[in-house]
Amino acid sequence: MVETAEEQVTASLDDVVDIPAEELRFDSSNPRLFLENDLSDEELVLILWREFAVDEVALSIANNGYFRHEPLFVARESGRLIVVEGNRRLAAVRLLVDGDLRKRVKATDLPQITEAREKELKELPVVICQRENVWQYIGFKHVNGPQAWQSYAKAQYTAWVHNNLDVSLDKIARSIGDRHWTVRRHYRGLMILRQAERSGVFDLEDRWKKHFSFSHLYTGLDYQNIREFIGIDNETSYRPDPIPKKYLKNLGELFLWLYGQKSTNTMPIVQSQNPHLRQLVSVIGNGAGLVALRRGLSLDIALDFSKGDELLFKGDLLEARRFLQKARGRQPTGDLGDPGTLRTANEILDLAERLVIDMEQHRREERTSRRSRRAVS
Repeated sequence: MVETAEEQVTASLDDVVDIPAEELRFDSSNPRLFLENDLSDEELVLILWREFAVDEVALSIANNGYFRHEPLFVARESGRLIVVEGNRRLAAVRLLVDGDLRKRVKATDLPQITEAREKELKELPVVICQRENVWQYIGFKHVNGPQAWQSYAKAQYTAWVHNNLDVSLDKIARSIGDRHWTVRRHYRGLMILRQAERSGVFDLEDRWKKHFSFSHLYTGLDYQNIREFIGIDNETSYRPDPIPKKYLKNLGELFLWLYGQKSTNTMPIVQSQNPHLRQLVSVIGNGAGLVALRRGLSLDIALDFSKGDELLFKGDLLEARRFLQKARGRQPTGDLGDPGTLRTANEILDLAERLVIDMEQHRREERTSRRSRRAVS
Protein backbone atom coordinates (compact mmCIF):
# COMPACT_ATOMS: atom_id res chain seq x y z
CA MET A 1 0.00 0.00 0.00
CA VAL A 2 1.43 3.37 -1.02
CA GLU A 3 1.70 5.88 1.78
CA THR A 4 0.09 9.27 1.40
CA ALA A 5 2.36 12.30 1.39
CA GLU A 6 1.23 13.27 4.88
CA GLU A 7 1.95 9.80 6.26
CA GLN A 8 5.32 9.62 4.55
CA VAL A 9 6.50 13.02 5.72
CA THR A 10 5.22 12.46 9.25
CA ALA A 11 7.16 9.21 9.43
CA SER A 12 10.20 10.55 7.63
CA LEU A 13 12.40 10.96 10.71
CA ASP A 14 11.94 7.26 11.43
CA ASP A 15 12.66 6.33 7.81
CA VAL A 16 15.92 8.23 7.41
CA VAL A 17 18.81 6.29 5.94
CA ASP A 18 22.39 7.41 5.42
CA ILE A 19 23.52 7.57 1.78
CA PRO A 20 27.01 8.49 0.53
CA ALA A 21 26.82 12.11 -0.67
CA GLU A 22 28.71 11.28 -3.84
CA GLU A 23 25.89 8.95 -4.94
CA LEU A 24 23.28 11.71 -4.82
CA ARG A 25 22.39 13.67 -7.94
CA PHE A 26 20.84 17.10 -8.37
CA ASP A 27 17.36 17.50 -9.80
CA SER A 28 17.70 19.25 -13.16
CA SER A 29 13.90 19.46 -13.37
CA ASN A 30 13.73 21.48 -10.16
CA PRO A 31 11.13 24.20 -10.91
CA ARG A 32 13.18 27.03 -9.44
CA LEU A 33 16.07 26.50 -11.90
CA PHE A 34 14.29 27.49 -15.18
CA LEU A 35 16.09 24.68 -17.02
CA GLU A 36 15.14 23.22 -20.39
CA ASN A 37 17.85 20.55 -20.62
CA ASP A 38 19.77 18.29 -18.27
CA LEU A 39 22.99 19.82 -16.96
CA SER A 40 25.96 18.26 -15.22
CA ASP A 41 26.15 18.32 -11.45
CA GLU A 42 28.91 20.92 -11.60
CA GLU A 43 26.84 23.18 -13.85
CA LEU A 44 23.93 22.89 -11.43
CA VAL A 45 26.16 23.69 -8.46
CA LEU A 46 27.33 26.81 -10.28
CA ILE A 47 23.73 27.95 -10.90
CA LEU A 48 22.72 27.26 -7.31
CA TRP A 49 25.78 29.08 -5.97
CA ARG A 50 25.26 32.16 -8.11
CA GLU A 51 21.52 32.55 -7.74
CA PHE A 52 20.21 30.80 -4.63
CA ALA A 53 22.30 31.84 -1.61
CA VAL A 54 24.00 28.49 -1.11
CA ASP A 55 26.65 30.31 0.94
CA GLU A 56 24.16 30.81 3.80
CA VAL A 57 23.46 27.08 3.94
CA ALA A 58 27.14 26.18 3.60
CA LEU A 59 28.18 28.45 6.49
CA SER A 60 25.54 26.88 8.72
CA ILE A 61 26.65 23.35 7.85
CA ALA A 62 30.33 24.26 8.28
CA ASN A 63 29.67 25.57 11.79
CA ASN A 64 26.93 23.24 13.01
CA GLY A 65 27.11 20.14 10.87
CA TYR A 66 24.23 18.72 8.86
CA PHE A 67 21.01 18.65 10.88
CA ARG A 68 19.60 15.15 10.80
CA HIS A 69 16.04 16.43 11.27
CA GLU A 70 16.28 17.98 7.78
CA PRO A 71 16.86 14.90 5.60
CA LEU A 72 17.05 15.13 1.83
CA PHE A 73 14.10 13.67 -0.06
CA VAL A 74 15.45 11.42 -2.79
CA ALA A 75 13.71 9.57 -5.62
CA ARG A 76 15.14 6.58 -7.53
CA GLU A 77 14.76 7.56 -11.19
CA SER A 78 16.49 6.01 -14.21
CA GLY A 79 18.91 4.19 -11.93
CA ARG A 80 19.97 7.38 -10.13
CA LEU A 81 19.26 8.87 -6.72
CA ILE A 82 17.73 12.28 -7.51
CA VAL A 83 17.37 14.86 -4.74
CA VAL A 84 13.83 16.20 -5.21
CA GLU A 85 13.99 18.29 -2.04
CA GLY A 86 17.24 19.71 -0.68
CA ASN A 87 19.33 20.67 -3.72
CA ARG A 88 20.78 23.75 -2.02
CA ARG A 89 21.90 21.66 0.94
CA LEU A 90 23.52 19.10 -1.35
CA ALA A 91 25.31 21.89 -3.24
CA ALA A 92 26.57 23.33 0.06
CA VAL A 93 27.96 19.95 1.11
CA ARG A 94 29.65 19.39 -2.26
CA LEU A 95 31.36 22.76 -2.06
CA LEU A 96 32.50 22.28 1.54
CA VAL A 97 34.15 18.90 0.92
CA ASP A 98 35.63 19.62 -2.54
CA GLY A 99 38.22 22.39 -2.64
CA ASP A 100 38.76 22.04 -6.38
CA LEU A 101 35.03 22.48 -7.01
CA ARG A 102 35.05 25.61 -4.86
CA LYS A 103 37.79 27.08 -7.04
CA ARG A 104 36.01 26.22 -10.30
CA VAL A 105 32.73 27.70 -9.02
CA LYS A 106 34.63 30.65 -7.45
CA ALA A 107 33.16 29.97 -4.03
CA THR A 108 36.51 30.76 -2.46
CA ASP A 109 35.12 32.68 0.52
CA LEU A 110 33.70 29.54 2.13
CA PRO A 111 35.57 28.34 5.24
CA GLN A 112 37.88 25.35 5.25
CA ILE A 113 36.13 22.66 7.30
CA THR A 114 37.85 20.31 9.69
CA GLU A 115 38.68 16.70 8.84
CA ALA A 116 36.08 15.59 11.38
CA ARG A 117 33.38 17.72 9.73
CA GLU A 118 34.38 16.47 6.29
CA LYS A 119 34.07 12.89 7.50
CA GLU A 120 30.58 13.65 8.88
CA LEU A 121 29.50 14.93 5.48
CA LYS A 122 30.57 11.83 3.57
CA GLU A 123 27.08 10.47 4.19
CA LEU A 124 23.84 12.44 4.41
CA PRO A 125 20.44 11.64 5.94
CA VAL A 126 17.98 10.73 3.23
CA VAL A 127 14.32 9.72 2.89
CA ILE A 128 13.75 7.55 -0.17
CA CYS A 129 10.46 8.57 -1.77
CA GLN A 130 8.56 9.01 -5.00
CA ARG A 131 7.92 12.50 -6.37
CA GLU A 132 4.21 11.94 -6.56
CA ASN A 133 4.05 11.01 -2.87
CA VAL A 134 5.68 14.16 -1.50
CA TRP A 135 4.19 16.90 -3.65
CA GLN A 136 2.02 18.18 -0.77
CA TYR A 137 5.00 18.53 1.55
CA ILE A 138 7.18 20.25 -1.03
CA GLY A 139 4.24 22.38 -2.16
CA PHE A 140 3.48 23.61 1.34
CA LYS A 141 7.13 24.29 2.11
CA HIS A 142 8.02 26.15 -1.08
CA VAL A 143 4.77 27.39 -2.62
CA ASN A 144 2.87 28.70 0.38
CA GLY A 145 5.16 27.97 3.30
CA PRO A 146 8.22 29.17 5.17
CA GLN A 147 10.79 28.69 2.38
CA ALA A 148 8.85 30.03 -0.58
CA TRP A 149 10.24 29.90 -4.10
CA GLN A 150 9.81 32.74 -6.55
CA SER A 151 6.42 32.85 -8.26
CA TYR A 152 7.64 31.35 -11.55
CA ALA A 153 9.06 28.32 -9.76
CA LYS A 154 5.83 27.96 -7.80
CA ALA A 155 3.88 27.97 -11.05
CA GLN A 156 6.15 25.32 -12.57
CA TYR A 157 5.62 23.06 -9.58
CA THR A 158 1.85 23.60 -9.52
CA ALA A 159 1.67 22.78 -13.23
CA TRP A 160 3.66 19.58 -12.77
CA VAL A 161 1.39 18.38 -9.97
CA HIS A 162 -1.79 19.31 -11.86
CA ASN A 163 -0.82 18.17 -15.37
CA ASN A 164 1.35 15.15 -14.55
CA LEU A 165 -0.24 13.83 -11.37
CA ASP A 166 -3.80 14.81 -12.35
CA VAL A 167 -4.43 16.60 -9.07
CA SER A 168 -7.07 19.31 -9.27
CA LEU A 169 -6.04 22.92 -8.72
CA ASP A 170 -8.54 23.18 -5.87
CA LYS A 171 -6.99 20.18 -4.12
CA ILE A 172 -3.50 21.61 -4.55
CA ALA A 173 -4.68 24.88 -3.04
CA ARG A 174 -6.31 23.13 -0.08
CA SER A 175 -3.27 20.93 0.53
CA ILE A 176 -0.85 23.86 0.80
CA GLY A 177 -3.20 26.24 2.61
CA ASP A 178 -3.75 28.66 -0.27
CA ARG A 179 -6.79 30.84 0.40
CA HIS A 180 -6.09 33.59 -2.16
CA TRP A 181 -6.38 31.78 -5.51
CA THR A 182 -2.60 31.98 -5.86
CA VAL A 183 -2.38 28.43 -7.21
CA ARG A 184 -4.91 29.15 -9.94
CA ARG A 185 -3.37 32.50 -10.86
CA HIS A 186 0.12 31.01 -11.13
CA TYR A 187 -1.11 28.07 -13.18
CA ARG A 188 -3.05 30.21 -15.64
CA GLY A 189 -0.10 32.54 -16.10
CA LEU A 190 2.26 29.66 -16.81
CA MET A 191 -0.10 27.97 -19.28
CA ILE A 192 -0.48 31.24 -21.21
CA LEU A 193 3.29 31.78 -21.16
CA ARG A 194 3.92 28.29 -22.52
CA GLN A 195 1.28 28.76 -25.23
CA ALA A 196 2.89 32.06 -26.23
CA GLU A 197 6.27 30.33 -26.57
CA ARG A 198 4.90 27.34 -28.49
CA SER A 199 3.01 29.59 -30.90
CA GLY A 200 6.10 31.69 -31.54
CA VAL A 201 4.71 35.04 -30.36
CA PHE A 202 7.11 35.24 -27.39
CA ASP A 203 10.56 33.93 -26.49
CA LEU A 204 11.32 33.93 -22.79
CA GLU A 205 15.07 33.94 -23.46
CA ASP A 206 14.70 37.06 -25.64
CA ARG A 207 13.12 39.22 -22.93
CA TRP A 208 14.65 42.63 -22.26
CA LYS A 209 15.58 42.13 -18.60
CA LYS A 210 17.44 39.18 -17.13
CA HIS A 211 15.03 39.11 -14.19
CA PHE A 212 11.70 37.58 -15.17
CA SER A 213 8.83 39.44 -13.49
CA PHE A 214 6.29 36.63 -13.75
CA SER A 215 3.98 38.55 -11.42
CA HIS A 216 3.39 41.14 -14.17
CA LEU A 217 1.70 38.43 -16.21
CA TYR A 218 -0.40 36.59 -13.65
CA THR A 219 -1.45 39.85 -11.96
CA GLY A 220 -2.35 41.40 -15.31
CA LEU A 221 -4.61 38.44 -16.06
CA ASP A 222 -6.73 39.39 -13.06
CA TYR A 223 -7.98 42.41 -15.03
CA GLN A 224 -10.95 42.02 -17.35
CA ASN A 225 -9.49 44.40 -19.96
CA ILE A 226 -6.47 42.15 -20.45
CA ARG A 227 -8.52 38.96 -20.43
CA GLU A 228 -10.80 40.36 -23.15
CA PHE A 229 -7.78 41.56 -25.14
CA ILE A 230 -6.40 38.00 -25.36
CA GLY A 231 -9.80 36.31 -25.68
CA ILE A 232 -10.24 34.48 -22.39
CA ASP A 233 -12.75 34.60 -19.57
CA ASN A 234 -12.25 34.09 -15.87
CA GLU A 235 -13.98 30.72 -15.73
CA THR A 236 -12.48 28.64 -18.55
CA SER A 237 -8.93 30.01 -18.71
CA TYR A 238 -7.37 27.60 -16.20
CA ARG A 239 -6.23 25.00 -18.72
CA PRO A 240 -3.40 24.40 -21.20
CA ASP A 241 -3.63 26.53 -24.37
CA PRO A 242 -6.48 28.79 -23.20
CA ILE A 243 -5.90 31.51 -25.84
CA PRO A 244 -8.00 31.19 -29.05
CA LYS A 245 -5.89 31.17 -32.21
CA LYS A 246 -7.30 34.48 -33.50
CA TYR A 247 -6.04 36.25 -30.35
CA LEU A 248 -2.43 35.02 -30.51
CA LYS A 249 -1.27 38.25 -32.19
CA ASN A 250 -2.73 40.22 -29.30
CA LEU A 251 -0.99 37.84 -26.91
CA GLY A 252 2.34 38.60 -28.56
CA GLU A 253 1.70 42.32 -28.17
CA LEU A 254 0.88 41.86 -24.50
CA PHE A 255 4.14 40.00 -23.86
CA LEU A 256 6.11 42.65 -25.75
CA TRP A 257 4.62 45.39 -23.60
CA LEU A 258 5.23 43.40 -20.42
CA TYR A 259 8.73 42.08 -21.11
CA GLY A 260 10.20 43.78 -24.17
CA GLN A 261 12.46 42.08 -26.69
CA LYS A 262 16.23 42.09 -26.45
CA SER A 263 16.88 41.13 -30.09
CA THR A 264 15.02 44.20 -31.40
CA ASN A 265 16.18 46.52 -28.61
CA THR A 266 12.58 46.99 -27.47
CA MET A 267 12.19 47.95 -23.84
CA PRO A 268 9.07 46.84 -21.95
CA ILE A 269 6.61 49.60 -21.24
CA VAL A 270 5.73 47.98 -17.90
CA GLN A 271 8.61 48.67 -15.56
CA SER A 272 6.59 48.15 -12.38
CA GLN A 273 3.10 47.02 -11.43
CA ASN A 274 2.38 50.36 -9.82
CA PRO A 275 1.66 52.43 -11.82
CA HIS A 276 2.65 50.95 -15.19
CA LEU A 277 0.63 47.73 -15.17
CA ARG A 278 -2.51 49.55 -14.08
CA GLN A 279 -1.92 52.16 -16.78
CA LEU A 280 -1.51 49.45 -19.42
CA VAL A 281 -4.80 47.90 -18.30
CA SER A 282 -6.54 51.26 -18.82
CA VAL A 283 -4.97 51.80 -22.24
CA ILE A 284 -5.82 48.29 -23.51
CA GLY A 285 -9.45 48.85 -22.61
CA ASN A 286 -9.70 52.02 -24.71
CA GLY A 287 -9.71 52.07 -28.51
CA ALA A 288 -7.86 55.36 -28.94
CA GLY A 289 -5.26 54.47 -26.30
CA LEU A 290 -4.67 51.05 -27.85
CA VAL A 291 -4.12 52.56 -31.31
CA ALA A 292 -1.60 54.99 -29.83
CA LEU A 293 0.25 52.17 -28.09
CA ARG A 294 0.36 50.07 -31.26
CA ARG A 295 1.84 53.02 -33.15
CA GLY A 296 4.78 53.03 -30.77
CA LEU A 297 3.79 56.01 -28.65
CA SER A 298 4.78 55.99 -25.01
CA LEU A 299 2.54 54.61 -22.28
CA ASP A 300 2.02 58.12 -20.89
CA ILE A 301 0.83 59.46 -24.23
CA ALA A 302 -1.36 56.41 -24.88
CA LEU A 303 -2.87 56.88 -21.42
CA ASP A 304 -3.73 60.47 -22.29
CA PHE A 305 -5.46 59.28 -25.47
CA SER A 306 -7.43 56.73 -23.47
CA LYS A 307 -8.63 59.33 -20.98
CA GLY A 308 -10.07 61.68 -23.60
CA ASP A 309 -9.93 65.49 -23.68
CA GLU A 310 -12.64 66.00 -21.05
CA LEU A 311 -10.80 64.13 -18.31
CA LEU A 312 -7.45 65.59 -19.34
CA PHE A 313 -8.89 69.14 -19.28
CA LYS A 314 -10.29 68.64 -15.79
CA GLY A 315 -7.02 67.14 -14.64
CA ASP A 316 -5.00 70.05 -16.07
CA LEU A 317 -7.18 72.57 -14.25
CA LEU A 318 -6.92 70.69 -10.95
CA GLU A 319 -3.15 70.41 -11.29
CA ALA A 320 -2.84 74.12 -12.14
CA ARG A 321 -4.89 75.01 -9.06
CA ARG A 322 -2.72 72.77 -6.88
CA PHE A 323 0.50 74.42 -8.06
CA LEU A 324 -0.94 77.92 -7.66
CA GLN A 325 -1.99 77.10 -4.09
CA LYS A 326 1.55 75.94 -3.34
CA ALA A 327 3.02 79.07 -4.95
CA ARG A 328 0.74 81.33 -2.91
CA GLY A 329 1.82 79.61 0.28
CA ARG A 330 5.49 80.19 -0.57
CA GLN A 331 5.03 83.79 -1.68
CA PRO A 332 5.78 85.47 1.67
CA THR A 333 9.26 83.90 1.88
CA GLY A 334 9.94 83.11 -1.78
CA ASP A 335 8.98 86.42 -3.44
CA LEU A 336 12.18 88.47 -3.17
CA GLY A 337 11.18 91.24 -5.54
CA ASP A 338 12.33 89.79 -8.85
CA PRO A 339 10.33 91.66 -11.55
CA GLY A 340 10.38 88.54 -13.75
CA THR A 341 8.45 86.61 -11.11
CA LEU A 342 5.71 89.23 -11.00
CA ARG A 343 5.57 89.25 -14.79
CA THR A 344 5.08 85.48 -14.82
CA ALA A 345 2.25 85.77 -12.27
CA ASN A 346 0.53 88.39 -14.45
CA GLU A 347 0.85 86.12 -17.50
CA ILE A 348 -0.81 83.34 -15.52
CA LEU A 349 -3.60 85.73 -14.51
CA ASP A 350 -4.11 86.74 -18.15
CA LEU A 351 -4.23 83.09 -19.27
CA ALA A 352 -6.73 82.26 -16.53
CA GLU A 353 -8.98 85.17 -17.52
CA ARG A 354 -8.85 84.20 -21.19
CA LEU A 355 -9.65 80.59 -20.26
CA VAL A 356 -12.71 81.67 -18.26
CA ILE A 357 -13.90 83.85 -21.17
CA ASP A 358 -13.48 80.94 -23.60
CA MET A 359 -15.33 78.55 -21.27
CA GLU A 360 -18.25 80.99 -20.82
CA GLN A 361 -18.43 81.58 -24.57
CA HIS A 362 -18.45 77.82 -25.18
CA ARG A 363 -21.31 77.36 -22.73
CA ARG A 364 -23.37 80.12 -24.38
CA GLU A 365 -22.85 78.48 -27.77
CA GLU A 366 -23.86 75.10 -26.37
CA ARG A 367 -27.09 76.54 -24.90
CA THR A 368 -27.93 78.25 -28.21
CA SER A 369 -27.27 75.01 -30.10
CA ARG A 370 -29.53 73.00 -27.77
CA ARG A 371 -32.38 75.52 -28.13
CA SER A 372 -32.04 75.36 -31.91
CA ARG A 373 -32.21 71.57 -31.90
CA ARG A 374 -35.32 71.60 -29.69
CA ALA A 375 -37.01 74.14 -31.98
CA VAL A 376 -36.36 71.97 -35.04
CA SER A 377 -37.66 68.84 -33.35
